Amino acid sequence: MKRSIAQAFLLWLILAPASSFLSAPPVSEQAPPPAPPPADNPFFKPYSTPFNVPPFHLIKNEHFLPAIEEGIKREDAEIEAIVHNPAPPTFENTIAALDHAGIFLDEVTSVFFSLQSAHTNKELQALARKTAPMLAAHRDNITLNEKLFARVKAVYDRKEKLNLGRDELFLLENTYRDFVRAGALLQEKEKARLRELNQELSLLTVKFGENVLAETNAFKLLIEDQSHLAGLPASVVAMAAEAAKQAGLEGKWLFTIQVPSLIPFLQYSERRELREKLFRAYIMKGDNGNEYDNKEIIKKIIAQRQERAKLLGYETHAHYVLEKNMAKNPDTVNAFLRKLWQPTLAKAKSEAAALQALIDREGGGFKLAPWDWWYYTEKLRQEKYALDDAALRPYFRLENVRHGIFTLCDKLYGLKFIEQPSLPRYHPEVQVYEVQEADGRHLGLLFMDFHPRESKRGGAWSGAFRRSYYEQGERIPPIATIVCNFTRPTADTPSLLSADEVTTFFHEFGHALATLFSQSRFRSRSVARDSVELPSQIMEHWAFEPDLLAEYAKHYKTGEVIPAALVDKIEKSKLFNQGFITGEYLAASILDMAWHTLLETGAIDVNAFEKKVMTEIGLIPEIIPRYRSTYFNHIFSGGYAAGYYAYIWSEVLDCDAYEAFKEKGIFDKATATSFRKNVLEPFGTEDIETQYRRFRGADPKIEPLLRNRGLEITN
Repeated sequence: MKRSIAQAFLLWLILAPASSFLSAPPVSEQAPPPAPPPADNPFFKPYSTPFNVPPFHLIKNEHFLPAIEEGIKREDAEIEAIVHNPAPPTFENTIAALDHAGIFLDEVTSVFFSLQSAHTNKELQALARKTAPMLAAHRDNITLNEKLFARVKAVYDRKEKLNLGRDELFLLENTYRDFVRAGALLQEKEKARLRELNQELSLLTVKFGENVLAETNAFKLLIEDQSHLAGLPASVVAMAAEAAKQAGLEGKWLFTIQVPSLIPFLQYSERRELREKLFRAYIMKGDNGNEYDNKEIIKKIIAQRQERAKLLGYETHAHYVLEKNMAKNPDTVNAFLRKLWQPTLAKAKSEAAALQALIDREGGGFKLAPWDWWYYTEKLRQEKYALDDAALRPYFRLENVRHGIFTLCDKLYGLKFIEQPSLPRYHPEVQVYEVQEADGRHLGLLFMDFHPRESKRGGAWSGAFRRSYYEQGERIPPIATIVCNFTRPTADTPSLLSADEVTTFFHEFGHALATLFSQSRFRSRSVARDSVELPSQIMEHWAFEPDLLAEYAKHYKTGEVIPAALVDKIEKSKLFNQGFITGEYLAASILDMAWHTLLETGAIDVNAFEKKVMTEIGLIPEIIPRYRSTYFNHIFSGGYAAGYYAYIWSEVLDCDAYEAFKEKGIFDKATATSFRKNVLEPFGTEDIETQYRRFRGADPKIEPLLRNRGLEITN
């Protein structure tokens, strides 16, 4: 299937690897404002902006609906032109023409979905509910168009005789396959039911995300007694004071279940009852029996996905999804996860015992609970390695980390980043950079949006306002985006990142590089979900390399380069707490697979099912899965259903790929050029196994991943 709606919608829905909390208030249904005349709508005319950036200063909420409706009309006309072309079907007049259809709609929806995630409001949320079924129906109208499919099939059936290039053949095969997977071979009655399911699912997934958004934004922990701040570093206290001030509660301290507020509180607060209160608020999102409860929505989503999979000829939704992935089937995924689970569980149990021993040594008199894990882990880290997250943050000023990433990109690829402060942007905090090749040629633009706000969902992600393709032999350059929820600056302190936030920044930048480097002639991309994290996760390996730290990790007050002794502590502690980190992730991956291989979806008790799955794998009570079902946006409101395992599957690739850099030198330009040319530039336009072998000269090995995670697997 062609790219326009499917991938644009995915950009809106996909979540960041580190978390997927949402953070804007819910809304009641309300009618969008009246549509202005087309002459006043910036989507209906050339942008006339530098680099053809969307004119955010002119775009209003009321512009979206008429532009989306117009985009649907235009693409419908483009499809009709393909269908009624009197010439026999060819690659150019059918497959390439289909790939090229829908550009106007893409321009509109890429802005709409990006704002819905990064800077939403009540009107945009209402529009999302209105347009989701419209866009789902439009997509079905394309993929279930019998005459269009007949032309696609006619070209596909002759593929061996067409002398197609590598990217052309890949596009043809995936276009045909996606039509079939979207129901092109079904009978009319089955197609009608498929349309109903797609409509209903489009609304359910939007509603699920809105509910998480509402629950995340609703909870506030307001502290009025200064003694209740015991243990919290000054920077965390200042951040909470600033949050309270912004909320009109000056003189108090406000904590939320947004990650930059939640995690430091759990790490340092000596008030166990407050840690529990905050933690429980976080893990109960969507599970409070109120209007934002997601349990009934989950039941409907699972049942309808399973019905759709059966309709399309698959045993389960997981079988349907995984057919396009490297893993190919649920058995392979489950075997992979089980292989990692047992050594991870053993490590997690050992860590829990060490934390309990620390509690007992201090005379705590209680059993370790999930809300204690971060607090006692931080204590144990300081005890074992004399390493304190609060001591690291002064060396990770946001601007310095950004400089470090720019420096790395220069060393590897010769890239230059030129800030463009005068370009339109959707929020004053957004930073925009032109990205140039070493010789000054324009490669693309990069929008970066770093801090939490109530109009932005939680987590971190990378997308695009425009992806590259070729128009009449000329490359249309991309506009990539990075959106995060990093620690905010305060009145006295700049934004100082945690080590996890540093890693996240490098991660999302890797995704952005894949967007910027893409050299496909076509607009369509078909990336196996379980390889999509390769470009992002390989970037993480450089974050704490001593040679790169020397370039960017400088104390925000003194300018002192991070001391070698501190770097050594980072290196020695890198496997610390890996049982927990890997365990909570694998538990969520196993939960995802359990939901999407469920054969009987009738009378499900969501919480009982989740508990059963976790009990079966032996997850210890001190750890919960990284995402409980009721706020698991990746799989119920995003693009990772039966695919959350992809992060660690991709990690096999990225750990093995980084070995190539370690063998030749971590800044080796020849290795970087090979990675760019063989993996990043053609990413999504060729089978990933073929790309990887061309870069590495062999299939990836699992051993580097095991070393990176500190796991030992015995056969």
